[in-house]
Amino acid sequence: MISRRDFLQVGMAASAIVGASGFGNWARLAAQQTLTQDQLLEFDTFGNVSLIHITDIHGQLNPIYFREPSVNLGVGENKGKVPHVTGADFRKLYGIADGTLSHYALSSGDFSSLAQAYGRVGGLDHVATVIKAIRADRPDAILLDGGDTWHGSYTCLKTGAQDMFNVMNMLAPDAMTFHWEFTLGSDRLTELLEQLPFDALGQNIFDAEWDEPAELFAPYRMFERGGTKIAVIGQAFPYMPIANPGWMFPEYAFGIRDENMAAMVDEVRAAGAECVVVLSHNGFDVDKKMASVVPGIDVILSGHTHDALPEPALVGQTIIVPSGSNGKFVSRVDLDIRDGRMMGYRTKLIPIFSDVITPDAETRAVIDAERAPFEAEMSEVIGQTDSLLYRRGNFNGTWDDLICDALLSERDAEIALSPGVRWGPSLVPGQDITREDIFGVTSMTYGEAYRTEMTGEFLKVVLEDVADNIFNPDPYYQQGGDMVRTGGLGYTIDVSKPQGERITNLTLLSTGEAIDPSRSYVVAGWASVNPDTEGPQIWDVVESHIRKLGTVTVQENNSVEVIGV
Repeated sequence: MISRRDFLQVGMAASAIVGASGFGNWARLAAQQTLTQDQLLEFDTFGNVSLIHITDIHGQLNPIYFREPSVNLGVGENKGKVPHVTGADFRKLYGIADGTLSHYALSSGDFSSLAQAYGRVGGLDHVATVIKAIRADRPDAILLDGGDTWHGSYTCLKTGAQDMFNVMNMLAPDAMTFHWEFTLGSDRLTELLEQLPFDALGQNIFDAEWDEPAELFAPYRMFERGGTKIAVIGQAFPYMPIANPGWMFPEYAFGIRDENMAAMVDEVRAAGAECVVVLSHNGFDVDKKMASVVPGIDVILSGHTHDALPEPALVGQTIIVPSGSNGKFVSRVDLDIRDGRMMGYRTKLIPIFSDVITPDAETRAVIDAERAPFEAEMSEVIGQTDSLLYRRGNFNGTWDDLICDALLSERDAEIALSPGVRWGPSLVPGQDITREDIFGVTSMTYGEAYRTEMTGEFLKVVLEDVADNIFNPDPYYQQGGDMVRTGGLGYTIDVSKPQGERITNLTLLSTGEAIDPSRSYVVAGWASVNPDTEGPQIWDVVESHIRKLGTVTVQENNSVEVIGV
């Protein structure tokens, strides 16, 4: 008799076949300029339950360019494993030919020319078309939003996320979980949650005073679909008060809380759940560890780290499905649930190629209405770029290099620090830079650009702390985004070293001199988690800098030497 593990391995093989043939077919058809929406959405319906996953949209209503990372290092047990494989190595791993549409969708190499050839991605009106097509095939499919939805754009900031709230309601999710949404502040978040027409989930969102589950967030939701009971358990971002300003949501406590997760799994199983799905904003490596220590989870829909993989990862008997970011992908997961357990699955990561997918007219109308009051301000051209502007990567991106240059120049500083956040669309050479583009990489509710003094010793402490948030070999201690970006400051980082020993050779780039631990340096930065931060908004700083430049050319950044990989 075939075992459950054998069934799951068969499912993994089926998923790989579907993913590989789909990507290979896109590449061939795109080369012939014959790719159609029907071919892109083609799927062999499987089993009796369908999940639809979107995550990390970051306020992007319209199609954009978005470059995947060229550097995404793994440490410890995750060294050299997906998603920590990039570029040519990634393409080789999945059998993706250079220059193809799948190369463009999933990899970073030759991005500018491929973007010109294949066009923009995303747009929630195009996402809506895909979701409606899946629902036409499987009417009771469960649509799940992994969070980082109500944040990240001009209109989202100006409306307090009302634009995203209204447009997402058009997609009619069944549930969502959260991260950056908390930076709207407790009052605004509560106002939105009280109007939410679907479930807000987070088994790890607790009342900070009483250390009990927060009232506005259910730990899970039970669904009856396809003749079976499915439990969806929410897992919000665990490290909110560390990565974001805790003073904005003081009544909430977070954490991984895997013991409580295990209790929730037991509870829903006892209530008759035949399939357990975790809607997660942990990040991929944390999800992998959770799958290894919490038994009984069938599927983890993974968000936060913006990873996009053409097939799921398998940890024990749990499949982990990451679905990218910025509206660039939609994941479909079909499950075969029989005799109270998951017997197999089939998945497809669907890229939202906006030149191929017809926008949904109803959703487009709502998007246009939300954007209309701001269109003139957003569309104003501030400058042009001769360089590819992107943000992804462990250590630097050209957008952040430009932001650091703006801080150095506009704030008259020796050193600039820019947070290692992952969100923000890319711009290709030759594009105008609009005010909306600037907000797309800077908009947040604590965007003040500070100017202060830091000693060389303190600068090293800052870099060491951030490095440990990223390169601690235990995923449960990886509490940050990517490495803080630096302007005017060079250093060497050994990612294999323990905390406190990774950062060496700190150098003031303007003079070439070693950073003096006892000397104070003028430092400009933004996105401080401190409540009393003062300074102009970062988007105004960047706009002023770009206006003065006219045309932006970002030089190659070799200020960070990475060793120990």
